[in-house]
Amino acid sequence: MSATSSLRSVLPPDIRARKGTAPLVVLTAYTTPVARLVDAHCDIALVGDSVGMVLHGMTSTLGVTMEMMMLHGKAVVRGCTRAMVVIDMPFGSYEESPEQAYRNAARLMAETGAPAVKLEGGAHMAETIAFLTKRGVPVMAHIGLTPQSVNTLGGYKVVGREGEAEGVMADARAVEEAGAFAVVLEKVPMGLAARITQNLTIPTIGIGAGAACDGQVLVVDDMLGLFTEFRPKFVKRYANLGQDANRAIAEYAAEVRARSFPAPENAFADVLPPKDAKP
Repeated sequence: MSATSSLRSVLPPDIRARKGTAPLVVLTAYTTPVARLVDAHCDIALVGDSVGMVLHGMTSTLGVTMEMMMLHGKAVVRGCTRAMVVIDMPFGSYEESPEQAYRNAARLMAETGAPAVKLEGGAHMAETIAFLTKRGVPVMAHIGLTPQSVNTLGGYKVVGREGEAEGVMADARAVEEAGAFAVVLEKVPMGLAARITQNLTIPTIGIGAGAACDGQVLVVDDMLGLFTEFRPKFVKRYANLGQDANRAIAEYAAEVRARSFPAPENAFADVLPPKDAKP
């Protein structure tokens, strides 16, 4: 798939049409090999700005740049032939104005070939979402806990309890009215997430928001047990590849130090073996 082509088997109208039907399966992906694995089983491959923490060792997503998102976005688009690729707009690339958001979203789509972007924020970002969608940029919204606002929120906390519930509901309605084709609900109480899902005509994709959402998303390195810096309550580990990798690397290191690797079958002889005689 070239960076100039955005024709894929799954596109934003298809995702929107899945509202209330079979749950949408979404995982993050940052590299071509992982994208190929995700592509075989998921509806959406999300190039999340979580790449900054998962692959680049950052302590938050705030240091992620447009260049990083384009680099990883291109890699994921190369690995997907069916799943729809959505790319996160990084912090500082869209908040200033709708015009800034359009320039950067258009650049992400044009240079990677991804058919959609995701941005964080509810009612206060509705004008920007409307500006983008009216100009041919499909937008997945993201409300509840918005990691790019972690300093304002005071940490990675649940958003929508008690007096906050109606504000989250208002955010959901605002992004729907602005034209978002789907919305991520992160760390929203499951009762509120169910109510939002029932009241919207666009799919909700939950992460820490309960099973009533129209789909679910996890960070792939979290669910595979590769990223272990911290483990949110909503993460279920389906494998422990980090532990497996640690054992494999330890075994390799021991064999190198013992000079048992490489063995003769892993090396090349000084003399070429004789060629088979011709009949």
